[in-house]
Amino acid sequence: MDFIKRAFLYLRRKIGRSLLLTLVITAIMTFVLAGLIIQNAAISAVNNTKNSVGTTVTLSANRQKLFQQNRKSSSSTSGGFTSINQTIISQKTAEKLANLSNVSAYQMTSTADVTASSFTVVKSSSSTSGQGGFPGRTQSSQSGNTSISGVSTTAADSNFKDKNYVIKKGRGIKTSDKNTNNVIVEKTLAANNSIKVGSTISVKNSDSKIVKLNVVGIYQAKASTSGSDPMAADPSNTIYASYTLASSLSGNSGNVSGVTYTLTNSSKEKAFVKSAKKIISSKLQLTTSDQTYELLSSSVKSIESIASKIVWIVAIAGIAILTLVLILMIRERKHEIGILMSLGEAKSKIVGQIFVETVSVLIVSLCFAGIFGNFFGNVIGKQLVSQESTSSQTLSGGGSAGGMPGNSNANNAAGNNQTNNNRSNRSTGGFNNFRSNLTGSSSLNKLSTHLTVGTLLKLGAFGLVIVGIATLLGSIPILSLKPKRILISE
Repeated sequence: MDFIKRAFLYLRRKIGRSLLLTLVITAIMTFVLAGLIIQNAAISAVNNTKNSVGTTVTLSANRQKLFQQNRKSSSSTSGGFTSINQTIISQKTAEKLANLSNVSAYQMTSTADVTASSFTVVKSSSSTSGQGGFPGRTQSSQSGNTSISGVSTTAADSNFKDKNYVIKKGRGIKTSDKNTNNVIVEKTLAANNSIKVGSTISVKNSDSKIVKLNVVGIYQAKASTSGSDPMAADPSNTIYASYTLASSLSGNSGNVSGVTYTLTNSSKEKAFVKSAKKIISSKLQLTTSDQTYELLSSSVKSIESIASKIVWIVAIAGIAILTLVLILMIRERKHEIGILMSLGEAKSKIVGQIFVETVSVLIVSLCFAGIFGNFFGNVIGKQLVSQESTSSQTLSGGGSAGGMPGNSNANNAAGNNQTNNNRSNRSTGGFNNFRSNLTGSSSLNKLSTHLTVGTLLKLGAFGLVIVGIATLLGSIPILSLKPKRILISE
């Protein structure tokens, strides 16, 4: 036990060296702790993302397959590109999948472009300057100035789930509204046209036939997407209805554009997909929650990987730096070590004394690291999240859905025949729900970095390993010598 007493006496006598050693170890431990905090926050964010995604499977049109088929068909004709109809999912097919085991609920979506008949649409800057960001194209030049968004229930729609849209009067669309003309309108549109719950409004469908709609609710769009996305329509001109009504108005009765199935047991997700693929055609595709989860958490996992590398790089660099510092300090203590060895002190106890000295400094350094580490963790974490979020937005906004370029000659060749399809793509429930989750996930916007007892314990373990290895490496030059040679060299 004498070597422990000597360790504390040395630290008290050599205050300057002790402070220098404390400064070095504090710097090492601070950056190790910052890395651990970011890593733990990233792991927590990944787990939260997985829980928020849930277990769902989305059925939608295989746009890549349709685009390839379209290219093949257009290459054999001189008529250019033909229209790609995205509303190709039969309701019967969707219901067959819904009847499979392990399905607890499902949401069908469909869209339609209609023309207002008994009311006036809300005019916005985007509609007057060119719809969808294309100069010279106004609402009056298009086939419809009002969008009908068909859903099974508004409660399951992403806009209402995220509280971006809120029912202000009446009620939302329910499953009982199937095969009815019940609709809900936006508050601004209702106010401009004196529309109330119980009112009847009229629109013209794709065949210019007037259809009467019954208003059962009024909603308010709290967050308009038209400002951030030039391709998005003004939400004030979007009317929600049952998917059956939207399909009928678009001339695609019996079909829908997307279906999202909620599964009861996540472990049977692969079994459901396997059974579903036997029912659907090659023109349709299934997107599982695992795929959604991987996309949602890819940025956070990248941050977790960077944080892990920070921890190990700083730990390795810390061992090297601390080893060099200890070598220099031990060389200055040659005479002291030589006397101890000549008096019969075991080499292990001499190394133990140096280890106790360093561990004592480590304990003090951990206190300072706990103060500074959390601060640096927040700063570094925000910087990493900012970089990863920018990268994710660039990747997600680089092209249109289904891998089709946003400004290709092929799209221009399609002409006005694709107007309805383009607007349907922007309003398709399955794709918009997926994109909303991807860009709106809170785990991608910030990391909850905070210091925990578990993190401090892990930091202490890292510190002991770093100090232990550095002490052994730093003691090698002295312990390899004989006491007589050490004293003679003095």
